[in-house]
Amino acid sequence: MSSTSGASACSAADLVYRHVKERVLTGELEGGRMVSEGEIAAVLTVSRTPVREAFLRLEVEGWLRLFPKRGALVVPVAPREIDEVLDARALLETHAVADVAARPHDLDALVGELDDAIAVQRKTHDDGDLPAFVAADAEFHRLIADAGGNSLLTGFYRSLRERQQRMTAESVRGRSAAAESVLAEHRTLRDLIAAADVEGFRAALVTHLDDTHRGGRTR
Repeated sequence: MSSTSGASACSAADLVYRHVKERVLTGELEGGRMVSEGEIAAVLTVSRTPVREAFLRLEVEGWLRLFPKRGALVVPVAPREIDEVLDARALLETHAVADVAARPHDLDALVGELDDAIAVQRKTHDDGDLPAFVAADAEFHRLIADAGGNSLLTGFYRSLRERQQRMTAESVRGRSAAAESVLAEHRTLRDLIAAADVEGFRAALVTHLDDTHRGGRTR
């Protein structure tokens, strides 16, 4: 009896955890917003106990900051975090392109995969599906990072994925022109990879990341 109850509570807490984290990553729960246990419990039709457990887990991971009797604050993306994530991404993706550029067969395969990723991202934008657009954006860049074939660097890059998704969501939410710019710049990056132009790719990538995640905050 108690084990079944415990399993149910665990499942409910996992459900709440996934729900809240997804809303944070897609920008639906924006940085600086307060969210209450009661609000989430009502939406998911669960008691406050699993909500409290999920909130504690999200606080440990750095997504929420809890305030007793007030709720939880969605931790905003800090400027320093943006700089560090973008610097790491630029280094890793450029390294991957330099590596795959020396392998023509793998380079051709990557370009084909990037074409597919851009097509998916185009459709998600046309459909107005921001979460899917953000996921497609992350997939485009993941394909590039994975092409380097270095498992340690690939693993590190994947650890940035959630932060990357959240930053992209915040940058393009409600800004169709910004999303169009992302798509245009992805096509440019794809063309530079196809041409095995590593230095051109590096410069274009830095501009792309800067325009999307830094410039978008000042426009």
